[in-house]
Amino acid sequence: MSTDSTVGLPLLQEAPTYPALPPGTSRGVDRFAAAVVSLGLIAAVVIALPHKPFELDRYFVPKELVLHVVALILIVAVLSRSRSFDLDVADKLIGVFLAFSAVSALFATNHWLAQRALAVSISSAIVYWSARRLGVEMRRPLMFAAATAAFVAAASALAQAYGVESEYFTLARAPGGTLGNRNFMAHIAAIGLPAIVWSTVTARRPAGALIGSLAGGIVAAALVLSRSRAAWLAVGASAIVLILPVLVARKYGVAGDVRGRFARLALAMLIGALLAVALPNELNWSSESPYLDSARGVVDFRKGSGKGRVAQYRNTLGMALANPVLGVGPGNWAVRYPRFAPANDKSLADDGMTANPWPSSDWAAFVSERGFFATFALFGALAAIFFGAFRGWATLADRDAVMARLALIGTLTAAMVVSAFDASLLLAAPAMLVWTMLGATAGPRRNPSARTLAPRTRTILMLATVFFGATSVARSAAQMVAMNSVGTGGRTAGWVAAAAWDPGSYRINYRVAELYARRGRCGMARPYARRAAQLFPNSPAAKRIVRRCGR
Repeated sequence: MSTDSTVGLPLLQEAPTYPALPPGTSRGVDRFAAAVVSLGLIAAVVIALPHKPFELDRYFVPKELVLHVVALILIVAVLSRSRSFDLDVADKLIGVFLAFSAVSALFATNHWLAQRALAVSISSAIVYWSARRLGVEMRRPLMFAAATAAFVAAASALAQAYGVESEYFTLARAPGGTLGNRNFMAHIAAIGLPAIVWSTVTARRPAGALIGSLAGGIVAAALVLSRSRAAWLAVGASAIVLILPVLVARKYGVAGDVRGRFARLALAMLIGALLAVALPNELNWSSESPYLDSARGVVDFRKGSGKGRVAQYRNTLGMALANPVLGVGPGNWAVRYPRFAPANDKSLADDGMTANPWPSSDWAAFVSERGFFATFALFGALAAIFFGAFRGWATLADRDAVMARLALIGTLTAAMVVSAFDASLLLAAPAMLVWTMLGATAGPRRNPSARTLAPRTRTILMLATVFFGATSVARSAAQMVAMNSVGTGGRTAGWVAAAAWDPGSYRINYRVAELYARRGRCGMARPYARRAAQLFPNSPAAKRIVRRCGR
């Protein structure tokens, strides 16, 4: 047994208990798959559409397309090559979560929304399984890509905050940059911060550590300007949870230049945060002390948005208890919530529909949409991954591997805090970031159960997965074409063409029905109004047009 004198660790091989890919597979496939995930992470943060009639979706849909394309490529390049599947507890629980989600989708009121939400979950799981199967060799490029994605999100938000105007930015929830909402941007920054820390302190060259420190300063500034209390809590919780593991990690070689680099990174982040507060910006805050006000209200649930969240959680729990096994269907929270909420509920808009397409918590969405069994399975999978990060440090190859476990702990802590107070795992960009980082840092599976599938079963499973992935890609692409058909929303013909491309869109169908009904053309309005009412049966506006134009 050899020893690295600079680290003081036995150089035990950090090798998986299964081959990262089947024997004979070229390492070029590994590099190709890692490059696909890396480019996908950055593209998912950057890509957006300029079509303002589709706020939120003009950001979400293209990011979903990127996620599904990446997942489809990974199915073919990585997962389809495995003749045996090595599963640990987390893998099995994720499978249970997806199985219940799929069955729940079959019974959903709005199958279009169910397919869309289910596709995000399945594609995210594929990214996780692929990132983990790629092994230790591809950990560095994947973590570097995650760090870059967090930096790009923060940089786009800072650009908006300091006066850069773009049709790809929105003023509604600035500074959101290319994420379209300051909270979503902050979630990406908080979740990706452990990747920045890991990439900085393990950089192979001093220049890399310097760049990492500068990126940390940019992210810290964007987090301050975001005023996102969930992101602030996530960063704080990660720091607290990591105190003891970091102290323990010292005996595994995490010392010396690592501590020096971390100190410089922390200093850069402090400077970035202070500059964000001190420098004038273009954000139109109504308060004279906006950042202090946000800090004071971090855990205040007696008034404002905190009080609204508590009421929403209570009503959502009522929805879950009414549908405990399968929920109301993935993505269908907004479809059914008006039936469980009083008229004065802050989550409802003036038209009787929900103001947002999801509740203010991933877990509230999961338990109400997919039932208690699916939610417990996913929570159990994340718990297994989290506690697995504390095991086997003495067998790791070097300090970078130890630091990777620390990054996993920080990432999962941040993701869980963010998901408790807002949508994160439900959305393509943050979900892809979370699951990539977890897969890259989780290390080899412990006590896996290897299952060799019969050739016919394996072929059917892969074809079904590829078909669903291709369907998800086609659906997202069609939604983008529909939004492009509408453009600025000034032409009826554009809305009609959009309805043909995206027949599952309530917004498009209702708008076409409204345009025709205003002109007295009820014969043309009727089918679109009926379709809108079928998609959202609790929509008062769609029902009014149906009644006006006759059944």
